[in-house]
Amino acid sequence: MDYKEIFKEWLESDTFDEETKAELKAIEGDENEIKERFYADLEFGTAGLRGVIGAGINRMNKYVVRKATQGLANYILKQGVKDPAVAIAYDCRRMSPEFSLEAALCLAANGIKAYRFDSLRPTPELSFAVRYLKCIAGINITASHNPPEYNGYKVYWEDGAQITPPHDTGIMAEVKAITDYSTCKTISEEDARAKGLLVTIGADVDDPYIAELKKQILHQDTIDKYGKDIKVVYTPLHGTGNIPARRILKEIGFENVYVVPEQELPDGEFPTVSYPNPEAKEAFELALKLAKEKDADLVLATDPDADRLGVYVKDAEGEYRCLTGNMSGCLLAEYEISQRKALNGDKLPEDGALIKTIVTSNLADEIAKGYGVKLIEVLTGFKWIGKEILGFENSGKGTYLFGFEESYGCLIGTHARDKDAIVAVMALCEAAAFYKSQGKTLWDAMIDMYEKYGYCIDAIQSVTMKGIEGLQKIQDIMNTLRTKTPSKIGKYEVVEARDYKADTVKNLKTGEEGKTGLPSSNVLYYDLSDSAWLCVRPSGTEPKIKFYYGVKGSSLEDANALSDEMGKAVLAMIEEMK
Repeated sequence: MDYKEIFKEWLESDTFDEETKAELKAIEGDENEIKERFYADLEFGTAGLRGVIGAGINRMNKYVVRKATQGLANYILKQGVKDPAVAIAYDCRRMSPEFSLEAALCLAANGIKAYRFDSLRPTPELSFAVRYLKCIAGINITASHNPPEYNGYKVYWEDGAQITPPHDTGIMAEVKAITDYSTCKTISEEDARAKGLLVTIGADVDDPYIAELKKQILHQDTIDKYGKDIKVVYTPLHGTGNIPARRILKEIGFENVYVVPEQELPDGEFPTVSYPNPEAKEAFELALKLAKEKDADLVLATDPDADRLGVYVKDAEGEYRCLTGNMSGCLLAEYEISQRKALNGDKLPEDGALIKTIVTSNLADEIAKGYGVKLIEVLTGFKWIGKEILGFENSGKGTYLFGFEESYGCLIGTHARDKDAIVAVMALCEAAAFYKSQGKTLWDAMIDMYEKYGYCIDAIQSVTMKGIEGLQKIQDIMNTLRTKTPSKIGKYEVVEARDYKADTVKNLKTGEEGKTGLPSSNVLYYDLSDSAWLCVRPSGTEPKIKFYYGVKGSSLEDANALSDEMGKAVLAMIEEMK
């Protein structure tokens, strides 16, 4: 059927309720809007679903959620597991509680027990809950840092990580096979509870989760001594981080934690920010104002589902310095690995590993080299880091030391298999206390690290291209770069080109070719002269194409100047291809 026929079916079928039909009747005659909503199914990709809330097959609504859950249920039932169960969490967004209940009732109708949180919870706690409750899968209703009109549906497997092969393709196939929404099962909440197939969870998971975080503390003695002197300003950006972040800091001994009052309570409209993303400077406006009033040592912001952490730290002159995800990730990697080594008789596990994604700073490579630990590079997406941890567990070989990605996400410990901003908040405050014991700020520690390993500065240029035409333009740019490998980017020569979709690595100097060794992904990577690099990939969650790049300078000023120059060269390259 074409989009007009599907639109008509939604208007006439008894499967869809009157509220849905009323919304669709309101757009009758608007050809573009009808096409946008019905030209294609909202794609169930490797991370699940994410889209604008509304009626239609290309929107987030209860029917699309039910279809995704029915596909997941079909896949689970084919695994032949006895008494399967699924953990379900949700965030502060519009329709998040409703979508999470729809998912639970669909699972229950298929005879699968659903453990659903009693209120909003962070993404990392869902990851923890999957393994803690011995579930075969997990569902999280969240659209992370997207604007208010979005919501999403993430699927986790029994290891606590987001789905990877073969489960991702298997679940996608089951979802795609459902062509009739009326075949998606559901039952009443009362029946689901009566049958023991819908169980509410809360403190019974919260407490063990917090207990696991506390196990990651390296210097409680230092916190006891200096924690009361550290001033922290924190904002959950209207999201899920407020209660767990404050709880963990209070319980381990940080007494001076100031929460931005305007952003404290959950609100899916995100009224104080246009974009609830800790990567955005605007998100810190209120927090930095409060930090100056309180003379805070560090300023922290978690995104709405509390898996990513944004950071500002105060330097010796009282200026607040922004740490990118690469900077805070490397700072934590250096702290965690150095202190684990110091606490273990100046030794690290022989099979210790630091894991990063392919778009993450090369400073991580230098840290791994400095400590003599293995550096493992994976595709973008924290699930690939989770998969490496699972591999360590299954093989008995490999010790996870730290893992992070440039997009402000890291994991300390293996209690979860997704990035965890709550444990990162705890660890960064611990690090602040530790460095204070040495008479240093976190910014001093950052500069020390640059001096030790080199001034590696990384940045990103993102170009938004919405709608059907935008998707085509993104593909055109990727195709152009794929068929015509640039010989130079800015002032840097291209030394080696990697195409992760074609699984090829080519040395442009020697012509020698090899394989990337990673799963297929629509990503291009260029190793450049003078330790610079560029990586290009379409976003998996937003209508964007992203250009990640890094340079290495002789000082912070030199590196920043080189980075600015590289940014201009990248923008010029984008304009040429548009």
